[in-house]
Amino acid sequence: MKIKFLGQSCFLIETNGKNIIIDPYLTENPKNPTSLNDIPKLDLILITHAHSDHVGNAVELALRDDALIVTGTELARWLASKGAKVIPAGIGGKKDFEFISVKFTQAIHSSSINDNGQMLYGGLAAGILIYAEGKTIYHAGDTALFLDMKLIGEMNNIDYAILPIGDNFTMGIDDSVTAAKWLKAKKYIPMHYNTMPLIEQDPYEWLGKIESKGLAGEILNYGDVLEIQ
Repeated sequence: MKIKFLGQSCFLIETNGKNIIIDPYLTENPKNPTSLNDIPKLDLILITHAHSDHVGNAVELALRDDALIVTGTELARWLASKGAKVIPAGIGGKKDFEFISVKFTQAIHSSSINDNGQMLYGGLAAGILIYAEGKTIYHAGDTALFLDMKLIGEMNNIDYAILPIGDNFTMGIDDSVTAAKWLKAKKYIPMHYNTMPLIEQDPYEWLGKIESKGLAGEILNYGDVLEIQ
């Protein structure tokens, strides 16, 4: 399995010969040099919630590749109205595919769609558990710290937990470290920081605090690829 960081909360996962992208905020991301031509043919698109820095280029990529989008019910219906193939998902719901399984988890965050200047309700924000090749990846989405992260850690043997650290809109560094202690993952990756002034953070401060708790963290720069054996 390979995981490539594409900025903000966007990750490209290659597993079992398939390509999955999470929160494809690409062309509008001021810090991301990736063009859509750099994105391989996608089989599955996962979206945590309806904000534009997470939906991003989902419709364009879905139509380009005839890829399936899995996301919350309200957002899925809106994406379907744009011509995309979708499967609506609810919090706690799991969906099995031949090459991957995904389960949507709780996240504490807002979710709305800007549709030509009209603000629409986007449903509940979510995190996503990804099960593939005997590994478990937890993408927390945009979220505050919440106590049920302990339960997510108890119910899952998490290999990599990807956590926001940007503060202001989500957890900051200290709350992210607390979440890491509760989740009991083998390793942690920071996301959702330094894309805009309101979420500027020092990831090395985060890494130092993670390691001071006896936990393992890894900072991925834009375009970095993590290979999981």
